[in-house]
Amino acid sequence: MFQGTSALSLDVKGRINVPARHRELLMATTNGELTLTKHPVGCLLVFPRPAWEQFREKLMTLPMSADGWRRIFIGSAVDVDVDGAGRLSVSPELRAAAGLVKDVLLLGMGQRLELWDVARHAAHEAETMAGEMPDAIKDFVF
Repeated sequence: MFQGTSALSLDVKGRINVPARHRELLMATTNGELTLTKHPVGCLLVFPRPAWEQFREKLMTLPMSADGWRRIFIGSAVDVDVDGAGRLSVSPELRAAAGLVKDVLLLGMGQRLELWDVARHAAHEAETMAGEMPDAIKDFVF
């Protein structure tokens, strides 16, 4: 399970250093094989390859009316590997889609990670906090 937030920087080639706590788990469970794709809220989803394959299979069972969303998720998916230096390369197309330029956040989200532009994440978090809390969370015991 991935959790927590790591502040990172993209290098000039569009790579990030995967934090050791995530890298160790990824190397042990998937040999560093990942899939990146767009998320509708403006960040990138970072899936360990087996989790991506499960997600992709679910997408493929949806009716034809979901083709637009399949195009977003599957059509933008890129398979990547954590390199020997512990870096992850983000394609120019995905960097542009998520507004990633330099300062980014890598968020652990359970079975997957999210890669955010710092400013975009702050705006999304402020919008979420300003909105009404969903009933499922209101009723949750902290």
